[in-house]
Amino acid sequence: NCNPTVTNGCPPDSALGRSVNINFASGASDSFTAQGNPTYNSNGASFTISRSGDSPQLTSKWYIMFGKVEITMRAAPGAGIVSSCVLQSDDLDEIDWEWLGAQDNQVQSNFFGKGQTTTYNRGAVHAVTGTQDGFHTYTIDWTANQIVWQIDGTTVRVLQPNAANGQYPQTPMQLKIGAWSGGDYSNQPGTIAWAQGPTDYSRGPYTMLVRSVAVSDYSTGTQYTYSGTSGTWQSIVAAGGTVNSGGSSNTGSAAPAITSTASGNIIPFA
Repeated sequence: NCNPTVTNGCPPDSALGRSVNINFASGASDSFTAQGNPTYNSNGASFTISRSGDSPQLTSKWYIMFGKVEITMRAAPGAGIVSSCVLQSDDLDEIDWEWLGAQDNQVQSNFFGKGQTTTYNRGAVHAVTGTQDGFHTYTIDWTANQIVWQIDGTTVRVLQPNAANGQYPQTPMQLKIGAWSGGDYSNQPGTIAWAQGPTDYSRGPYTMLVRSVAVSDYSTGTQYTYSGTSGTWQSIVAAGGTVNSGGSSNTGSAAPAITSTASGNIIPFA
C-alpha cells in the first residue's frame, strides 16, 4: 500500500527480530493474517481451491531483514493450480518457491528486485520426487552476500548480488504462503500458459498442505524503516536493534548448475 522507494513517510515494518517455529498441526498461528479461509487439522494448514476466485493465503504480521525460512509442505495437484511460498517486501523485492499442480516432480525458484518484471528469465526449475504425494522441506537462506535455495537440506541454487543484474532482493520481507489458480480463465494468456492451465474446477478441490514453518530473522529490533528511497539494505534502520548482513557460508560451492529455466512467470500475490 506504500512503496518506500516511491513515497516518503511510509509506516515502519514490524520486525520479527528472532526465530520462530510454527507447527500448523496445532492450529492457526497468531503470527499470520489469513485470507480466503485456510483450514487446520492434525496434518497442518490446508489451502484449498474449489472454484474460480479461491486464493487462500497466510501473510506474516512481521518482516525479516535477511534470514532463513524453512517450510515443510505438500504441494497442491491440478493443472493451472499454483502453490507458493514467497518472501516479498514493500518495495517489491521478492524471493519465491512455486509449485505447478501439473508437475509432480519439480519446483521453481525465482527472484525479483523492486518489482521489475520487464524480463522473466530469473526462474529456475528443480527436480523433486513426489511434491504432491509426500512432505518435503524447502529452504530459503537469504543474506547480503547470497540467496540459497535448498530442498530437504540439499542446495539446488545460489544467487549472489553480482549475478542479479541489479535486482538483488535486500529489503525487509514478509512471508506469504498460499495457493492460487494461475490457470483461471480471468488471467492473462501468458499466466495461464505458465501455470499449464486452464484450470478444471470440476476435478477439484485442490489442496496445498503445510505442516510447519521455521523462520529466523538475522537482524534484531522491533521495527524496520527505510532511510531514503534507495532501497539498499544499508539504508534500512532497525529500531532498538541492528541490521545484520547475515554473514557468508560455503553453501555456494555445493550448488549445481542451472540447466532448466522457467519463463512466462508472474509475481504471485501481486
